Amino acid sequence: MMSNKRIQELELVMEFEKVEECLKEVSSWIENVGRKRLKETINLDDSLEMLLQTQKQFKEFDLVASEYCKRGQEALKKMDQWEDFSFVDVHSYRVKLQAYRDQLEEFCTQLDETRHRVCETVRLYEFFDKVRQGICYVEEGVKS
Repeated sequence: MMSNKRIQELELVMEFEKVEECLKEVSSWIENVGRKRLKETINLDDSLEMLLQTQKQFKEFDLVASEYCKRGQEALKKMDQWEDFSFVDVHSYRVKLQAYRDQLEEFCTQLDETRHRVCETVRLYEFFDKVRQGICYVEEGVKS
């Protein structure tokens, strides 16, 4: 029975090493590209034209970022089976997985929040642009 547990543990370690390659790639992308691009969208431009350009660029980034989030989540899901094992030897691997999970969840949450903020800001600017056009139309009518 102990031998079987040890074999299972070794199989999990081998699986972890395969999954960790994917997680390292996702983690590296988040740190070197993803977070920087999210920071670029903190200060949104104050013209509708520039804001629409920012939204377009963000949508392109969002597609790539969402794919990395999905890949990371799929890799972590493969390792869910580790929760069933209480071997002391796999504790360090669980700690690594939790660090990857925390990083991925934080980034995906920031991505969702930024997506929402950009969309809402564009909608607000479009609304104000329509109001401004309406005011100009009314002013022209009053002048005539």
